[in-house]
Amino acid sequence: MMNIHDLLIRETEKVSLDQIFLEHDIRRMLTQLVREYSYSSELRKYGLPVSNKILLHGCSGCGKTMTAKAIAHAVTKPLYVLNLSNIVNSRIGETSQNIKSIFEKAGRENAVLFLDEFDQIGKARGNDDKDVGEMRRLVNTLIQLIDHFPDDALLVCATNHIEIIDIALIRRFQMRIGFTMPSDQALDDFYDDLLRRFPSEFQSIERRYDISYAEAKDYAFSVLKARLIESFEFQKTKA
Repeated sequence: MMNIHDLLIRETEKVSLDQIFLEHDIRRMLTQLVREYSYSSELRKYGLPVSNKILLHGCSGCGKTMTAKAIAHAVTKPLYVLNLSNIVNSRIGETSQNIKSIFEKAGRENAVLFLDEFDQIGKARGNDDKDVGEMRRLVNTLIQLIDHFPDDALLVCATNHIEIIDIALIRRFQMRIGFTMPSDQALDDFYDDLLRRFPSEFQSIERRYDISYAEAKDYAFSVLKARLIESFEFQKTKA
């Protein structure tokens, strides 16, 4: 079994929900989640469970990872991120035990455990019966770990390919939040927010649409850097 320090990354970046561009329905669901944690003891007196298993799914670059960070910040819990590369590169027979150790650590510390690319953990690596059987056992292990995950900890999983995740796993999540590509209006709002901190002469750029927030940010920053460098060089020639 691998050292647990090689499997988990302690995420320290602080992100608030207000910093993320989200569709109205998604923001409403996340606000409800945070409010549940604020009144968790009161809700439990009525036998009402607080949602602590969240599945984020949908398009890449639309805010799933940032949302996981914001959830941890909002509920004031430490955030641990699974180092997926070490998990999938380990011997397949060790994977279940490694995953078990990760869940136990997050549970002991009442932390937020973030499993990105969740589909990769249970995806078959080959077509031979032995490999498929071992991956099936891993899915069974995951089901048991999720079922017994402590109420005071929080599990957030993310995937771009919900369609290949075992349906029995999907059913374990009390909240399933789908992320789609942003609309033109949403991207315009995003560009406006992104550009307003730059001098006015740099705020007007040709905008691209039908792309994710991450792609829009990379594109806008690329254009801005080119323009700023041109202005620096112009100033240098005049000096």
